[in-house]
Amino acid sequence: MPAPTPTLSLDDVRRFVEEHVFTPPEGDGAEGRVGIELEWIPVPRDGQDPPTPEALAALLPAALPGASRLTFEPGGQLELSGPASRDLATACIAMRADTAFVRDALDRAGLDLLGAGLDGRGERPRVLDAPRYRAMEEYFDVRWPAGRTMMRHTAAIQVNLDIGPPAGVDPRWRLAHDLGPVLAACFANSPFDTSGAPTGFHSTRLAVWAAIDPARTNPASRRPGGSASTDWTRYLLDAPVMMIRIGDNCRVVDPDRMTFAHWVTDGHPLGWPTTDDLEYHLTTLFPPVRPRGWLELRMIDALPEEWWPVAVAVTTALLDDPEASERAGRATAAVRDRWHTASRDALGNPALHAAAIECFAAALDALGRLPADPETEAATSTYFDRYIERGRSPADDQLDEWSQLRTARV
Repeated sequence: MPAPTPTLSLDDVRRFVEEHVFTPPEGDGAEGRVGIELEWIPVPRDGQDPPTPEALAALLPAALPGASRLTFEPGGQLELSGPASRDLATACIAMRADTAFVRDALDRAGLDLLGAGLDGRGERPRVLDAPRYRAMEEYFDVRWPAGRTMMRHTAAIQVNLDIGPPAGVDPRWRLAHDLGPVLAACFANSPFDTSGAPTGFHSTRLAVWAAIDPARTNPASRRPGGSASTDWTRYLLDAPVMMIRIGDNCRVVDPDRMTFAHWVTDGHPLGWPTTDDLEYHLTTLFPPVRPRGWLELRMIDALPEEWWPVAVAVTTALLDDPEASERAGRATAAVRDRWHTASRDALGNPALHAAAIECFAAALDALGRLPADPETEAATSTYFDRYIERGRSPADDQLDEWSQLRTARV
């Protein structure tokens, strides 16, 4: 809720970033923890529209065996958010228990969970009517129609990792960004638009995100030598204010009218930003790497059940294992900015393919040191043989199947 008089300065914002965004939560001194967030697309086997989020939630208990939190995205995507686990193996085992439990419960109701980066079964309505989502849709409708597709049709995997010790924050921040295009390419899994037609992209989900408000969806780190705190402070200050909360409602702000920096220095007829407004503004920024006292890596398409642990394991290994991090840093140096190429060509691009082979090899070597559970380690090795070594991703499987069906119809 804005204040009637100025309460924040630009220096206050910089201090907030240093003290709260790039510092682990209070009393949280451990390292090596892993959090997993998976989005799924519920698909009725009878071809009908999926049940409402309320109906889906009623099919499941309040508590899941691995302690994941169940929520829904605006298009009805089901999200499982696991707690921060002490290591990779614990995180994957707990999330597997939860996905199995949810999948079994929905199976009895005639529902499958689709692991894909974009729902291509036709246009879907927005099924959540919270003020935040109404305002977000109104904001994107000003000039970014792809915002509706993002909200209603996309699904992703988010890997949450520790911010790292103070001396390692900046290099860890840069490596997370450098890895982004390679991870997006390795796990590209959305080659179709909302009507089920090929788009020319292997990760249409990533292309959709790139088509909406670049000031809040572009990578926050663009300079190899920049500090994490400086990068993020600049990013959040330069981003337009999407909405201002007044009580239980959200007022949309014209994206041409006011960045957060301008709101701090010049105010708005509705008032001046408070720390609460700053914290809310941060939740409306969606870069592929987002810091929140930990690092959220958000560039990976949703994947089928057998493959999501691979994405989590490779991401974790390349950032948490020192030897793997060093190898990944060298491998990704030449492709760190190839976000568009990754979404379009995935591992069909020779440079991304070469980087992916080295990154996967480094990750496979590191899994025994982390450690990973045997099932995840085996799946990662299989994924390397099936996809990475051959310059493919799951999107290629979808495209092959589409081509075969099209040929059969002819």
